[in-house]
Amino acid sequence: MPAVALAVAVFSSPVASPCAAALDSQVTAKSVTHLLEQHYRHVNTLEAVFLQRYTEGPREARVESGIVYFKHPGRMRWEYQAPEKKLFVSDGKTVWFYVPYDHTVTKTPVKESSDWRTPLALLTGKVELSRLCDRVDLIQQSGVPSGHVVLRCLPKGQEESQAKAKAAGPQPVNELPGAAPFTDVLLEVDAATGELERIDVRQPGEIQMEYRFAKWQTDIPLADDLFRFHVPLGVAVVDGAALTGHSK
Repeated sequence: MPAVALAVAVFSSPVASPCAAALDSQVTAKSVTHLLEQHYRHVNTLEAVFLQRYTEGPREARVESGIVYFKHPGRMRWEYQAPEKKLFVSDGKTVWFYVPYDHTVTKTPVKESSDWRTPLALLTGKVELSRLCDRVDLIQQSGVPSGHVVLRCLPKGQEESQAKAKAAGPQPVNELPGAAPFTDVLLEVDAATGELERIDVRQPGEIQMEYRFAKWQTDIPLADDLFRFHVPLGVAVVDGAALTGHSK
C-alpha cells in the first residue's frame, strides 16, 4: 500500500451521526480551551503521525504525510515521508524548510514566519490560545467523530483586517495593509482528554490547509540535535523573510 494511502487509512474514522455530533450543554468554548491548554501545559516532548491536506478552490487536494516531533521550549521537526521527503524544522529561533528534490532550504526567523506550523510549537510549553486568537467559539461541524468538539479561532488581527476591508470597499483581504494571513482556524479537540486531533486553516482565495494528528506520544526521549538543521553541501539557502516582505 502506498505511503499516503496508508496514512489516510490511519486517520479514517466513522462519521458521527447528527445525534453523536450534538454538543453537551456543559461543554463550552472556555471549558474546551482550558482542557486543551492544560493537556499540553506540562509536556516536555511530543511525537505524532500527521496527515496534511492542501486544497485551493475546486482543484484536487494535495495530501502529504509524515511524523512530527515537538520539544520544549518551542522546538519542532516535521518529517514529510510521502509522497516526497521534505523537512520543516524550528530550533525556537529559526525555521528551516528543506526540499531535497529542489536542493534548496528556506530560512526564516520564527518571529517573521507566517506558517501556521510555527505557533504549534506552543504545544510544548505554556499553551494559550489567547496569544493566537482574538476570539474562540465552539461550533458544530458535520463529520466530527463522537466525543470530539471543534473550536473556531479568529486569528489575531483578523477583526482589524475585516474592519479595514469594510472601510476600503471590495478588494482582496490579503492586499490590505496589516491583513492577517488566515481568515479562520478550526481546532478539533478530544472533549475527554483535551488532545488535539485536527487543525483546519482557512486563507483568502479558497485556500485550506488541514493537519490531522494520530498516535500521540508524550515525554519520550528526543535528542536536541533532532531540532537543529545542518545545511547539506550544494544546497542553496533562501531568505524566507525576503520572500514574505518582512526583511528590512
